[in-house]
Amino acid sequence: MQVRRLCVLNAGSSSLKFAAYDVTGAAPLRGVSGEVENIGGDGRLLVAAADGKPVHDHTVSTKDHADALAKLAALPEGPFDKRALIGFGHRVVHGGPDMDAPVLVDDAALARIVALEPLAPLHNPPAVAVLKALADLFPNLPHVACFDTAFHRGHPAVADRFAIPDALYREGVRRYGFHGLSYEYISGALAERVPEIALGRVVVAHLGSGASMCALAGGRSVDSSMGFTALDGLPMGTRPGSLDPGIIMWLQQQKGWSIKQVEHFLYADCGLKGLSGVSNDMRTLLASDAPLAKLAVEYFIYHAARTVAAMAASVGGIDGLVFTAGIGERSPDIRSRVLHRLHWLGFAIDEAANQAGDMLLTRADSVLPAYVIATDEEVVIARHTLALIGGR
Repeated sequence: MQVRRLCVLNAGSSSLKFAAYDVTGAAPLRGVSGEVENIGGDGRLLVAAADGKPVHDHTVSTKDHADALAKLAALPEGPFDKRALIGFGHRVVHGGPDMDAPVLVDDAALARIVALEPLAPLHNPPAVAVLKALADLFPNLPHVACFDTAFHRGHPAVADRFAIPDALYREGVRRYGFHGLSYEYISGALAERVPEIALGRVVVAHLGSGASMCALAGGRSVDSSMGFTALDGLPMGTRPGSLDPGIIMWLQQQKGWSIKQVEHFLYADCGLKGLSGVSNDMRTLLASDAPLAKLAVEYFIYHAARTVAAMAASVGGIDGLVFTAGIGERSPDIRSRVLHRLHWLGFAIDEAANQAGDMLLTRADSVLPAYVIATDEEVVIARHTLALIGGR
């Protein structure tokens, strides 16, 4: 049987993550994966085998995402096996009101993604750059765009709208929600691993440098903490989360800030980084004795617990809580402190299980269960891509 592979790409403003999948059989099997860091300067290029062992790990200088892709394409044992490659899947953060499912990328679809760049200025432009560069490198292969907003498109009107005139809603000003590919994976993982709550009311906490929460009912998204852009909701590494819009007017009127200054401020200078004055990395903050670092950690925990309760209210109760993403998966301290704040809801943490990283984090006598499940956005993209191009 001829080997068939596809490559999944996740482009950040200065990074490019990738994973290759063997799709010869019934389900995608992960092969090499890795990342190019600090695109636009001297950074790290890492390619690891399926077992995690490094295949390539060295410093590389890149001008832009196209240059990074060209260097990856030149690697032996890299992600682009030209003999077997059948196409590419892409994470695209913002799909707007209409792109509510993965799409084969043609000129029209690409134009729609480009038009949404102002709503995701850190994410959609590099995704477009990668799409264009790969089309030049591999002109005859198909591309599938998978949108982080698509999983949330079935929200009820009370969760989907802002309290603004209807004309603006019809122009697309609404609550989109993000991290949908992660939530889609967790929804499927719950059905396999914890079927007793999978069709109930579950709050999923995607806690990382970008952070949000989602209320699931019957495995479907009912509400999300993020809104029109990926700035809303929980405090994040460098983004503020929910913010009184009067602050933006004050910065422009009283300090004379331009729109560009405000944009940079909201995406790069706020969140844990801005509050602590130390770092946007939770590991650094947890290890710091600086008073503002401790405040930033407590602020994150406070708002995480508060948002769990808000998401539970959206679905009329809660049958379980899931932690996922970088902080959610790898910080027992944050999980413990959030669950202690939620003790009133019925969560009784098993500290030994939490420290060990067991999937079930709560004791047998806990009224409600809490879990940690590692997310896998890439395999979701691989499945969608294979579904659309598998017959080609």
